[in-house]
Amino acid sequence: MKIVILGSRGLLGRALSRTLVGEVVTFDRASLDITDADAVRSQFAQLRPDLIVNAAGWTDVDGAEANPDLAHAANAEAVRNLAITCSEIDATLLHFSTDYVFGGDSTRQTPYRESDAPAPINTYGHSKLLGENIIREHCPKHFILRTCGLYGDESGTKGKRNFVDAILAKALRGEPLRVVADQFCTPTLVADLARAASQVTTARAYGLYHMTNAGACSWFEFAEEILRLRKIAAKISPVSTAEYAARACRPAYSVLDCDKWRESGFEPLRPWRDALGEHLEKYEPEA
Repeated sequence: MKIVILGSRGLLGRALSRTLVGEVVTFDRASLDITDADAVRSQFAQLRPDLIVNAAGWTDVDGAEANPDLAHAANAEAVRNLAITCSEIDATLLHFSTDYVFGGDSTRQTPYRESDAPAPINTYGHSKLLGENIIREHCPKHFILRTCGLYGDESGTKGKRNFVDAILAKALRGEPLRVVADQFCTPTLVADLARAASQVTTARAYGLYHMTNAGACSWFEFAEEILRLRKIAAKISPVSTAEYAARACRPAYSVLDCDKWRESGFEPLRPWRDALGEHLEKYEPEA
């Protein structure tokens, strides 16, 4: 199988590059601008891949509020180019989306299923939902995998920090930590997600899947567990969403129900605490 991975320098792209099996070709933003429809069509008409994996996109949630046009270009218009091109060359598109397509129900306390109606409350979520809808419209052979709270670079590449990196870096510097305690999700180890993604592509059961580690926690509980496992005595304080005052609104509850994945015959991803523990056993902090 000939596989193209887009966003190969990102956290997820690097994990997928280590995991997917086949003739793998990778592109980062510098080597292919996927917002350029002609460049996308020309490149893939030449390569003729069987599978295009889109791990690229705008992921800066607060930055999307300040730059909605750029977020829309990366998360929707670029996806349109990929979906149309995949249909033209009869390739499968594997695309990653987010729990932030939900959030409109402020009273929600049960995990979201794939059949639940999305209701994003920030620009990032709106742009990702638009990308999903574009894929459904233009590309019959597709997988859309919604996930949440990715962390866990094992490539040795130092890039943009995720939540685990940020918490440990501040704690090791002796800085006090203020972490939101009233937003609930599921932290997901990127290596676990990449392994699961590699399985779904062999099934040909096209469509939408929720895919995270099991369980749920607040961001504050996640931070506490990081510090506990690393045996770091840091000053950490829970704060409310209002007190934290981020630029973009976040869902109070965006836990994803992954039963469709299990019901399709695949092994559920392990509990988030187990995944975090394994990751932190071999974690090397950035110098």
